[in-house]
Amino acid sequence: MLETIAIVLIILWALGLFSAYSLGGLIHILLVLALIIVVVRMIQGRRL
Repeated sequence: MLETIAIVLIILWALGLFSAYSLGGLIHILLVLALIIVVVRMIQGRRL
């Protein structure tokens, strides 16, 4: 479940980079949240 959320957040961030009307800070916050989820899962020893 968490990896699905992380993937969706990364995709939204990537789309935000290439869109003309990106929300700037919000997109970067989504990227940070996705990375935090991935790091926490790696620390817990679960596979990605």
